[in-house]
Amino acid sequence: MKEAVTDISGRGVGLDVVQNVLKQIRGTVRIVTRRGQGTRFQLELPLTLSVARTLLVKVGTEAYAVPLAYIRHALKLAQGDIKLLEGRAHFNLDGRSVGLVTAHQLLGVAPPRDGADLLAVIVLGDATHVYGLIVDCFLGERELVVHALDPRLGKIKDIAAGALMEDGSPALILDVEDVIRSIEKLVSAGSLHGVAPDASGAAAQAKCKRILVVEDSFTVRELERKLLVNSGFEVEVAVDGMDGWNAARTSHFDLVITDVDMPRMDGIELVTLIKKDPHVKSPPVMIVSYKDRPEDRRRGLDAGADYYLAKGSFHDETLLHAVVDLIGAGQP
Repeated sequence: MKEAVTDISGRGVGLDVVQNVLKQIRGTVRIVTRRGQGTRFQLELPLTLSVARTLLVKVGTEAYAVPLAYIRHALKLAQGDIKLLEGRAHFNLDGRSVGLVTAHQLLGVAPPRDGADLLAVIVLGDATHVYGLIVDCFLGERELVVHALDPRLGKIKDIAAGALMEDGSPALILDVEDVIRSIEKLVSAGSLHGVAPDASGAAAQAKCKRILVVEDSFTVRELERKLLVNSGFEVEVAVDGMDGWNAARTSHFDLVITDVDMPRMDGIELVTLIKKDPHVKSPPVMIVSYKDRPEDRRRGLDAGADYYLAKGSFHDETLLHAVVDLIGAGQP
């Protein structure tokens, strides 16, 4: 503290700023002064809150916040600048081809009816993988107080936390690393929607039967995915039981195929959750596992699985026949 008051210091203005900031994030400041010993300032901050600088965007009717630290570029892109490479939408950024994906597809939001002349695009990623995320519009930069979501919700796909804006309306903060993983899964599964699909394409896609493959082994996951895609099914993949559960409760699938032994959540627990959750339109579930003992099969079927297939004995035709038995054939 200053021993003397001047025009620019010693007036307590800095302490007033500190106090106002603490109030905004529900913190407190306590001052204790003892004669001959000095003054102690004790700041208490809630552990569950922090402040993040974000770019606020609109997707559908909702506002979402993207942390600025993860944004490489934010730009308006003309429809004429979009090119198709191997059937996927790209645009050129500083001499590099950047793939495009809509936030509507990632977040399960209906796309706008009218296509805009200029698309609002956020470029995310690292030196290896870079993607352009199309949103409806930019709402500007905001410093938001981060609120942790209720732990009973579990990990919500592509969402890190929540926040309140100045008018008290809520906004969800995107988990950018999770978003990039979701984009990479869509790319690997060949499930990216077009940037501006026509009506006939949307109708054809609606008729395509969707299958969720939950498998922690990359080799087995890719084998099943390619087999099903080549047989006329639309396939989404999940790398473990928790990832599969997040997908099953946020999207509609005609069939779920899952392994048993997986990290974070095993296949038996996943089947049980799918069959018992009243908010999930329970699809048929097939277990494909190396475990082939009678007690293993009984455990899977008791959990609610509709089909149990042993990995050690099935061939391509066996898996396809089981899928057709459960949901019918894929598109020709």
